[in-house]
This record gives sequence, structure tokens and C-alpha cells, in this order.
Amino acid sequence: MFGFFKKTVEAIREVAPKKQKTLTKELLEDILLEADVTYELVEEIIYYMPPSEEVKRADLRRVLLAYFIDVEEEKSVDEHPFVELVFGINGAGKTTTIGKLAFRYKTYGQSVMLAASDTFRAAAIAQLQTWAEKIDVPIVATQQGHDPSAVAYDAISSAVAKDIDRVIIDTAGRLHTQQNLAKELQKIERICDKAKSGAPHRKILILDGTQGNSAINQAQAFNQIIPIDALIITKLDGTAKGGALFSIASVLKKPILYIGIGEGKANLLPFNKEDFVDSLLDEIFETES
Repeated sequence: MFGFFKKTVEAIREVAPKKQKTLTKELLEDILLEADVTYELVEEIIYYMPPSEEVKRADLRRVLLAYFIDVEEEKSVDEHPFVELVFGINGAGKTTTIGKLAFRYKTYGQSVMLAASDTFRAAAIAQLQTWAEKIDVPIVATQQGHDPSAVAYDAISSAVAKDIDRVIIDTAGRLHTQQNLAKELQKIERICDKAKSGAPHRKILILDGTQGNSAINQAQAFNQIIPIDALIITKLDGTAKGGALFSIASVLKKPILYIGIGEGKANLLPFNKEDFVDSLLDEIFETES
């Protein structure tokens, strides 16, 4: 499943050219650092290894799995509509991810409505409209510069009237330091609750996988603006920093729902912690006979 780990594996090969039966703790430290696990977390992982100088696959697997929160892919929802508010910085792949997420929900037989609440850029509205046409789902959109909260309100109200299963709300890409956009995001959250009590039901932060551990500070700052419920990590097919997911999961303590590995509508995969960890360990340890 995680064959896209290629660039991370290439980075590991720089310090560990061959697969090992067991690792020394020194080599394990080098491998984890090369995969972009933070130094603090590397120290913690090594601390949890047994006292022996040799590190076995089973021991390392047990520790690595503990950093991820279990999450099951939702194939049905209780709330109608189930409203998801999606946010992140510019260039993280937010709008593309929303299109792929809507397509995934459709494959489960669920109806989806999109809300183009990124009214900051005309290109963002057009991009989401293109996705809506491509995957054949309705969209509520307006012109550049209009109130993004009003778009969210109208989309939720329309979805309630039409008994649509899910609403996914796009928002303007923003840096956490942009106070006006931060307040705008908080306003959208409040207006969602006016359109349907309890909405948004899930707030999803999109993180660019190519940024590695630099995404952690970004995410923590967003979490102060609006509490994050879950994460989607994009562009993992183009980075040598796959190990950063351990650091991100450890610091944020939020579930990773999906990972993006391409531009196609089906290139959004449910995150499975066992598959992820095993894919990494398969490149480090010799296969047991």
C-alpha cells in the first residue's frame, strides 16, 4: 500500500545501505533522523527500546504504532448533513483534497455538496467548480470577495432541505499569522452552527507532507485558532520526509484520516497505521524466514 515511500527509503539507504536483522541504537537513530523524525522523538523512541543494544523489529514496531490514534474510515454518518470544515495554508493541496474526498464519499453511495467558501481567490472558486463537475456533485459558490460565511450557511441550508448526506466546506488558504483570515475562519465555524446546530461536525487540517516537521508549528498554531479534529496529509508521494508523520501524530495527538499520493480523484487513501509502520520497517529489516 505504501509503495510511494520511495523517496523516504532512498534517504534511509544513505545511512543504512542494506537491510538488517537487528539494528544498533546508533543506527536506528541515524535512520529515524534521516526519515525526518524530530530529534526529541528519536530520543523518546530509543528510550522505550529494551535495554539491549540490539533493536528488534517487533520492539520498534510496538513503539512506533503507539504514536498513532486509531481511526476507522466512516462509510455512514449519523448527522444529515455531516458538515466538514477544511482549512490549511496555501499550496497544501486543500481544494484538490476536497474533490478527492467528495469522490470517495460518493463511492460509498453518499450524496455530497461542496461549499466554495474560499472567496479570497477567484481561481479557488473555479477550481472547486471544476471538481464538482468532474465528480458530478452540487456546489454552492459565489463571486470573489463575497462573504465566505454566507456561502457556508447557504450550502448547509440547501443540504438540509435536500437531505444531502455530507457538506464539505473549502476555505481560503491562510497562514496562522494572518489575523484577519484567522477571524474569518472562526466566523465560518460560528455560522455553520447557526445553519445546523453542532456543525461543523469535523474540522480537518490539510498538511503538506513535503514540509516534514516544519508543519508541526503550523498545525499547533491552527489548533489555537480553531480546534482541529483530524488531519489529512498530502503529497506523500513526493517527499523524503515520511517519518515526519510520527512527529506530527505525537505532538498533535489527532487522527490522520487520509493521505494524498497523487492528483487523480482516487489518489486519496485511508491512513492505516499498521500498513504505514510495516512499510517503513520492511525497508529497514531483513524478512524473517
